[in-house]
Amino acid sequence: MQNVISLHRYLVSGAYQHGQYERFKINDPKPRDIHKASVRDRLVHHAIYRILYPFFDRTFISDSYSCRNGKGTHRAMNRFRAFARKVSKNDTRTAWVLKCDIRKFFASIDQSTLLVILKRRITDERTLTLLQRVIESFRTPCATPGVAQKGLPLGNLTSQLLVNIYMNEFDQFVKHALKARYYLRYADDFVFISHDRRELEALLPRVDAFLRDRLKLELHPDKVSIATLASGIDFLGWVHFSDHRVVRGATKRRMLRRIEEMGGKPEVVSSYLGMLSHGNAYRLVAHISEQKEK
Repeated sequence: MQNVISLHRYLVSGAYQHGQYERFKINDPKPRDIHKASVRDRLVHHAIYRILYPFFDRTFISDSYSCRNGKGTHRAMNRFRAFARKVSKNDTRTAWVLKCDIRKFFASIDQSTLLVILKRRITDERTLTLLQRVIESFRTPCATPGVAQKGLPLGNLTSQLLVNIYMNEFDQFVKHALKARYYLRYADDFVFISHDRRELEALLPRVDAFLRDRLKLELHPDKVSIATLASGIDFLGWVHFSDHRVVRGATKRRMLRRIEEMGGKPEVVSSYLGMLSHGNAYRLVAHISEQKEK
């Protein structure tokens, strides 16, 4: 309690300074650098999030699904399916999908641009100062002195909100300038669906230019594709077809390896079975259930 009271005094007086991060690596499934703040700083993150999330969430488009109450991957996949059915007119015509991914998303967020976006929405100087201290508490390795800092730490609760605020600029551009009807985004993965391939080809340079010029972000050159739904669209861990979806091969292998590493613990198996219930995975479910019974 004494530590909480002390933190409160620092916040009220404006003397609060964010501490250092504990850095470690995880493989989920690719290597990621996680930066863990102290308990003291995490209390501040939660306080900021609790106040600012409801304010900003109502400004977001409905088809942004990452780190939002009532959203998530399963709702995003169901929305994708609904869009695909509308565009294909229940699989009676070809549906084309433009799928994009942002290169080194969290590490590429431009801190100066983010602060400009926040200042357009928040007028309270004390709140802005606190947000600036949280944002600038993170420094990318080998940062050049005098050059605008980039990156937000994977691990901060505030980072989840801040990247949605940042990408909301792109979402609004897509809806109001590009006037794309069948668009949805989950973090840095987003898709456009159309019956006309040429329409998607025309969108791509405008998408690339906005991200690069306005948000200082780059599309991942190896993860941008235009393909038909019938050929299978790899999105959010599943491969989506017109009338079904199957779990991605890499996800399947990681799942089976994890179950084996955990010795087939019932809670681990049950969580994966719950995930698989959202797609067509009868044989995989049967295989995992057999392992569970053993």
